[in-house]
Amino acid sequence: MSEDCSQVRAMDPEDCSQVRTMAPEITIRPARYDEVDATAEIAVSAYRAEGLLDDDSHYEAVLRDATTRYEQAELLVAVDGDDTMLGTVTVAPSGTPLSQIAGDGELEFRMLSTSVAARGRGVGELLVHAVIDRAREFGCHRVVLCVVDENAKAIRLYDRLGFVRLPERDWKPVPDVRLIAFGLDVDG
Repeated sequence: MSEDCSQVRAMDPEDCSQVRTMAPEITIRPARYDEVDATAEIAVSAYRAEGLLDDDSHYEAVLRDATTRYEQAELLVAVDGDDTMLGTVTVAPSGTPLSQIAGDGELEFRMLSTSVAARGRGVGELLVHAVIDRAREFGCHRVVLCVVDENAKAIRLYDRLGFVRLPERDWKPVPDVRLIAFGLDVDG
């Protein structure tokens, strides 16, 4: 039975039926509370490695606030067979505090991050596919996101996965940062 897309709630990390194996060695699942700090470190390290954070960036504090993401959205992690965290993504349904551009019937994701050590293993793509699966499970008709226009690697990933530009939703959270929007229609 499918829930209404606007009623998406975080999965219970203890519910094994919610754990999804995406590749033989990588599993996507909800973060546990004891992993919140590690998700923040992965996000900050990933953004720094891509040159997307400078020393005076206000966004580092946002990335470090994984507790809010854990409490107000769905915080997913990718882990290997040893339960080592490889990446993370925040899933924010429309109308929730962390949703920035999602409209009715849409599921938004934010802060997609892969640990520097796990680069090149397809972790980011697996996390995006997990978000798409969540959208379908909850009857959403579209997955949306926004990304800083300087993040060429992420933009290539979204293009390759079939996301299309939604220029009418582009915006600037601060004067020198331009976020560009993408969307992917999914079967609800």
